[in-house]
Amino acid sequence: MKIGILGTRGIPARYGGFETLAEELSARLAARGHDVTVYTRTRYAEPGVREWRGAKVRVLPTVSTKYLDTVAHGLVSGVDAAFERFDAVLVCNAINAASCFLPRLSGRTRVVLNVDGLERHRRKWGAIGRLAYAISERLSTMVPDSVVSDARVIQEYYRRTYRFESHLIPYGGDLPQPIGHDALDRLGLSPEGYVLYVSRLEPENNADAVVRAYRDVPGETPLVIVGDAPYAADYVARVRREADPRVKFAGAVYGEGYRQLLSSAAVYVQATEVGGTHPALVEALGYGRVVCYNATPENEEVAGEAALPFDVRQPATLSRLLTAILDDPGSYSVWKERARTRTNERYRWEDVADRYEKVLQGHTVLEGESVIP
Repeated sequence: MKIGILGTRGIPARYGGFETLAEELSARLAARGHDVTVYTRTRYAEPGVREWRGAKVRVLPTVSTKYLDTVAHGLVSGVDAAFERFDAVLVCNAINAASCFLPRLSGRTRVVLNVDGLERHRRKWGAIGRLAYAISERLSTMVPDSVVSDARVIQEYYRRTYRFESHLIPYGGDLPQPIGHDALDRLGLSPEGYVLYVSRLEPENNADAVVRAYRDVPGETPLVIVGDAPYAADYVARVRREADPRVKFAGAVYGEGYRQLLSSAAVYVQATEVGGTHPALVEALGYGRVVCYNATPENEEVAGEAALPFDVRQPATLSRLLTAILDDPGSYSVWKERARTRTNERYRWEDVADRYEKVLQGHTVLEGESVIP
């Protein structure tokens, strides 16, 4: 099949969950003999790279503002996709629902939309942004041929709110073991000698709550903050002001450096409150880390009994948890094996690719066929 993937920032993955999905899925579909093109925004493109892990990289411009970046690139990519006459197109992000009709103008293209989480609940959006996402949610049930939810919570939301059925396909968490410790060396870290937080530095991801909680964790163990945010400078500055000297801000880290940091952390903290399945949480479990997660339904669905919950609204719950783990890490080693087992059973990229391939071909992924038992 000739397949297009649009709505992400593109590949190589240099930003977040959708980009990881685009890279891992496109590579596996290409390895199966499909002709795959991933649309990439100019500012995120790797100079000179027009093919990545077997997939074509199609670089197109956008309007680089908070409110127009994703929508503008979705429209431009959708128009291009109509002329490419793909057999199937995967569109990412519910805000691109209106663009789903464009590839269908060819008369032959099947369009599948991954709606992501409930974006209109994010605190970063003003009234216009929330309204746009509310409208896009409705359009998601009308314009594409099929819809994918990456978490049961999202699937249930669309079922309950719109009486609409979507395919349930999560992310994978089985990443290759990194080679070396270059990223650790640059930050002055040692394996199993730091706590790690990874996320875009936006209010609903609660980096500020994590650094406040860490003030009450005794000892010298560093807290490493990986992430940035292009449109949240004020919030990022506030997080930095609230951090104590043990906190290291690594900025955005991708690829091998990201894998090195994640696979060697003593503890991984997931503090998000909005969204579907968060790839970094799945990947931390896959690397067998001791994981502490904010107890939202979405995070609990991923972590289950393989990780330790806390309440981000009560930072002391995280402080106590981290103190206990760092005081006696050996007694928490059982959580590492639980994490690996859960990922192997539920979150394998080959299984994810199997399901997407079926949906892109027009087949139904039944509840019993989901990656999630």
